[in-house]
This record gives sequence, C-alpha cells and structure tokens, in this order.
Amino acid sequence: MKKNRIPYILMALLFSFSLAACDKEEAPKEENTGQVVEEEKKDEPVDDSEEEKEDKEDKKDKEETGDGAEDGTYQGAFMGMNDDIKVEVNLADAKIESIEVIDHSETPGIGGELKDIDGNIKESGLKIPVTDIPKEIVENQSVNIDNITGATASSVAVKKAVEKALKEAGANLDDFNKEIVHDEDFEDIESDVVVLGGGGAGLASAIELAKNGKTVTIVEKNGAIGGDTLVCGAIYNNPDEELQSKVTMSEPVKDQLEEALKAEPVDDDHKELIAEVQKEWDEYNEASRTDLFDSKNWYALQTWNGGDNVGDLDLVKVLTHNSIDGYEWIKDLGMQFDDSIGQGAGSLWQRTHTSKQDMGTGFISVYSQKLEDLSDKINVLVETTADEIIVEDGKAVGAKVIDNHSEKEYNIKAKDGVILATGGFAANAEMVEEYNTSGKWDDLSEVSTTNRFSSSQGDGIVMADEAGADLVDMDLIQLLYLGNTQNGQLTKYPPRDVNGTDQIIFINKEGKRFVREDGRRDDISKASLDQTDGMFYMLESGDGEGYKDIDDPDWRSADGFTLDYLKENGYIFVGETLEEIAKQIGCDVEDLKATIDAFNESVDSGEDEFGRTLYSTKLENGPWVATARQASVHHTMGGVRIDTGARVLDKDGQVIPGLYAGGEVTGGIHGANRLGGNAVVDTVVFGKLSADTLLEDLEK
Repeated sequence: MKKNRIPYILMALLFSFSLAACDKEEAPKEENTGQVVEEEKKDEPVDDSEEEKEDKEDKKDKEETGDGAEDGTYQGAFMGMNDDIKVEVNLADAKIESIEVIDHSETPGIGGELKDIDGNIKESGLKIPVTDIPKEIVENQSVNIDNITGATASSVAVKKAVEKALKEAGANLDDFNKEIVHDEDFEDIESDVVVLGGGGAGLASAIELAKNGKTVTIVEKNGAIGGDTLVCGAIYNNPDEELQSKVTMSEPVKDQLEEALKAEPVDDDHKELIAEVQKEWDEYNEASRTDLFDSKNWYALQTWNGGDNVGDLDLVKVLTHNSIDGYEWIKDLGMQFDDSIGQGAGSLWQRTHTSKQDMGTGFISVYSQKLEDLSDKINVLVETTADEIIVEDGKAVGAKVIDNHSEKEYNIKAKDGVILATGGFAANAEMVEEYNTSGKWDDLSEVSTTNRFSSSQGDGIVMADEAGADLVDMDLIQLLYLGNTQNGQLTKYPPRDVNGTDQIIFINKEGKRFVREDGRRDDISKASLDQTDGMFYMLESGDGEGYKDIDDPDWRSADGFTLDYLKENGYIFVGETLEEIAKQIGCDVEDLKATIDAFNESVDSGEDEFGRTLYSTKLENGPWVATARQASVHHTMGGVRIDTGARVLDKDGQVIPGLYAGGEVTGGIHGANRLGGNAVVDTVVFGKLSADTLLEDLEK
C-alpha cells in the first residue's frame, strides 16, 4: 500500500509565520552548535587539577569516538530557510526516545505547521519537516531519511540540528545514519476524477467535485498541498458595492477611467465592452454619486487593457464576471477577509480584498478544513509527481505518476476526467529562457523568482503538450517588483508594502522617485531594473491610516519577522529622521528631502510628475522605513489553451474530451501583464469552473 495515500488531512498552521520559499535546493549554513539543556554555565577555573584534566580528556575522547553517549535531553540548532531550527532530543538506553522542534520560523504549510484564523495548531496528516522529520528519525533511529519534497532546506536543517544534539550527547553518529530502504508496493488507483496539482486551483476543483458526490484523487509532488498559493500576496479582486461605497472617487481616478473610455477600440468586442462601461459610467454621473465607481464590465476592461489587449476577451469576462460569485463561494467555505477595500500592488483599482491571515495560509487552511470534511470523497497523494496524462481513444482517462522517493511508477485511473492545475513555469530557468521572446524583457537568466522552485516548473504544460493540447501566450512573462534583494522571494517586508500603495513611494539609491507607484507591474519592474544595482527602496513614514508603531515589541513584518531580525539581516532600514534613513541607504539627504517635498505637493494638488492617481497620505513624520526590493520573475501568462468552460483545446481548436484546466497552467486570460490580485481570482474561478463544466459534460 502506498504510504502517501492519505485519506485526509486537516493541515494546520504555524505560530511563527515566514513566507520564504523553503523548497529552495540550497544547503543550510554550518555555523550552528548543539547545547545540553540541563547544562549550567560556570566560570572556568584558572588552573585545572590533574583529575579535572583527565575528566576533560575522557569527555573529549568520548565526543570524538561516540562511545560516551549518555541518557538525557539535549538541544541542537541549525539554520533553516529563515532562521535557526532548534530541536530537543531525548536519549534513553542509547536510543532516540523523542525529538521535539522547540523553535523555528519556517514557512507555514511548507517547512512549518499551518494555523487557523484563531491561531490554533492542529494535528497534520501531511508531511511537514518540523513535525514529520522528527517522527521519522525516531521511528527509523536514523537521520538518513528522505527530505520532504518542496521543503529541502527545512528538512536538512531539522536533521542537522538533531545531529548537533547527538554529537553533544557524545553519540556515535554512524549509529544513527543507517540507510532507509523503500520497499513499498504500489497499486493502481481508481477514482472518478484525478486532479493534478494541489495548489489553489486544484483544491478548488477537488472540493467542488466532492461536494457534488464525485470521488477525487489529488496528486501533489510536494510534501504538502498549497503550491504557490501558500506564498501569494493573499489578495483577491472583485467589485464590492458595500465596501467601495465608503471610498470617495478622486478626480485623478475619474480621469483614469475616462481615458480608458476614450481609447480607440481594437475590435468590435472591445468597442462593445467600452460602450457597456460608458453606459454604466453615465448612470453613475446622472445619480451624482461620489463613491468609487466599479462594475464587472469595468473590471473586465481594465484587465484586458492591462494585458495590452492581447488576451482572450471572452476568458477575461469569465474571470471578472464570476469574481463576485467566487468571492462568495470561498467565503462560504470559511475564508475571512479584512472589512475594507484597497488597491493591491499592480491591481490598478481599489477592488482588492486582503486575507485576514498571512499571505496564502488563509486560503490553504480553509481548503484544508474542507478537505477534512470531505475526506470520504477526496484522496490526497503527496510526494507524488504526475508524469503523463493517460489518453485512450482520444479521451483523458487518468495519469501516470511516480513516487518521489522510490521512483516507482503506477497509474491513477479517472473514469470521468482529468483536471490540470499544476501552475506555471516561473521557477524553471530553462523554460523562462526558452520562451522569453516577446522583446519586453532582456536576458532573465540572472533574475530571481518569487515562486517556489518545486512548484512552478511547468511540468503540467509539458504533459498537456505531449497529450496534444495547444499552448498559447507562452512568451508572456511577468516580473514583480516586490522580491527581496537577497533571494528574490516575496518575503520580509512591512505590511503596508503590498496593499498600502497610496501611503508609500519608491526611491532609488540616489533617493529619487523614478516611477508611478500605483501603475502596472511590468512598468514598475522595467523601471526598477534600470536603477542603480537593479534595486530600489519602498519608503514609508509614520503617517497614515493603518500604521502600526514600529517601536511596538509585538511589531512583525507581513510574514512574521521581528523588526530586529529584518534590520540585522538588511531587509529593512529604520530611522527616526530623514537624515538617519538617508545615511543608512547611502543617499544625499537633501536629494531625499526634495523628493519628499515634491511628493507631498502632489498629494495636495492631485497632480504627479509620474502620473500617479492614488494618494491618501503625506510623508512627514518618522519613523521612516526603507525596504530594499528588486524585480523577480513572478507569473507566466502563457499555458494550455482552454475554452470558456475550462476545457482544454487541441492544436486544431477542438476540445480534448475529459481534460480540463484551471489556474496558472492555462494561457490566454491575463494577456501581456497580469493585474495584481487577479491570480487568486483565477484559481478560484477557473478551478471551480473546471469542476462545474466536467459535471455538466457528464450530464450531456
């Protein structure tokens, strides 16, 4: 029986959140030490007696030979993906009796546990390094166990920390390093539907199918579900009349709308959409309204325009017109959002809803709970990689999969169909290089990615291509300017920096603004790449709604790190005055002051040299916070071609029976530039739609 066949699972969550991608294949640092828990610190005597010297020599010999392991509780620490992972190892009768991770800052759902909205940590049925690696070491009495796929750094760190504790105990490490043999038998599995990919789109599909009585097998190559949804910005776009009624529409924002309405139509469909929005805008003005205007059609027009009018407008309408239903659907599952509307980074309009939980953990914890509720219908296979879509008589009927550790292959049969939800290829450098032919970007070979290396490899796109699917927009690649300057990940920044666009400015190393902060993601990314060292700072002050005193000892970054950690590791710079912050980032203070003064004048006048339209706050008072950022490969807009029902199309434009797709694995939706906050909408709308269409097709 396959060990990863998990009936299911309440994934739980963590108390110390950090969203660095723990799946990076990099070796943790070696500068960590073990420590005996009970040991008290004592002053060294000036001169040792002969007896004391002999005792020390005996202890040294025991540590070197490993012959002197003593029962007791010992600690070890080793650098994980974000910080030290500390373990406590209990030895009894020359065996490891128990191991407990007592402190860590690993990514929830990847290296560490999940938590629910109330912060409760629950028993997890999935493989998480900080819980499962210790259990497997104890079970096998060996640290020579497999790393958890997608969490290599965390897995290695736990094992190394245990080794440090064993060494401190005087154990012979060879005694705890035996090879583990994988001898499991693997049988073919049958279910109504197989979903390839356990990220946001795949989970939405599986849940919708199970709610309608179908049995589902989810195939996830990582050790836990979540995919890149776990490390997303947790923002969801949709028109919201109630929340937008509390927002006053400024003249610059009106100008932005009217400029779009004056644009020359690209085709008849574009002309018709402009006319629909114009009609709605006229009705708004006739009613003398002052609140923020929005509609499904305006959302569609902005999304299509924002993608340079090259996407499939029919697919754009499916995304935007179903966004409200998707929002209500996931809220009904238990998802909780803040009770205010904002403008996410690159979203271009104040229709962004933000999760109450850090990053994507809210979405995944909600999905996890629902999977638990539907455990009689949903079977999740982790540490399992889909290798091929099985097509018989022209219909998709299952998938060939491989166990990650034994490398044994077997089949999953799916009589009703296959749903492809494996994500994009932003973390696959070879694919990025191959398809980076649009001319928008120069060489991207040295540019980092915000995505999880283990998730965004484009393997689903390759499988679909081999199964006869057509691919579309593969050359359309998005960069995001929010990557940290150390590894490019979407991590370690103050809470306002994603959704507080109206309260921050972007400055280069010379202390000068260089771009419209509320503009398109590609425009900001291109501009940032042109700055000194290809980086910039997001600068915020102590002013504005939502500012939390940075001197508060409970202050945390958006992903759970303390102020001291971020400062000490060079992620942010903090100063009470402009002089202090200018000195820290190395710019001329007079240039920085001139930049701030010019911006504050723009807040008063509503006119900005870079065309910014969204203002709410003058930057006047400290403390000042500068967050170092760079552009990273973030989203791939190309992928499998689908119709408006999420059916996969072949190279002749015909439906491949039994094959459906949702999420970033698809192409044609976002065009040349995806609006911020539309990715999660994509996973919810098209993930659910793929399931609904499959069910409808079965009834025909």
